Amino acid sequence: MADKAQRKELLARYKQSRPEAGVYRIVNQRSHRVLIGSSPNLASARGKVDFARATKTPSALDHRLLTDARQLGLDVFQFEVLEVMDVAANATDAQIADDLSALEALWREKEDPALLY
Repeated sequence: MADKAQRKELLARYKQSRPEAGVYRIVNQRSHRVLIGSSPNLASARGKVDFARATKTPSALDHRLLTDARQLGLDVFQFEVLEVMDVAANATDAQIADDLSALEALWREKEDPALLY
């Protein structure tokens, strides 16, 4: 019985916790071009880049990076977290998406438009 209650408690805690949400950028180290993005799950966004490298699969990356990834290879890309967003416990997915969109726009303004993907 204790195992069942413990599993139920762990599952409830997992459902209440949220992954880190925020803004990231993927930098092409050779051309210095930058892709600014946001995600409600930064670990997942980083995981896509890691997966693309591990499997040598450029198509796992954002479509805007495909041409450079195929020409220059996947090792030229570096994933960086720019800002982790504080998410209120009662925030809805739509509110998080709106906040991320606004935060992403602010970070995009800081970059040279000529270097953005």
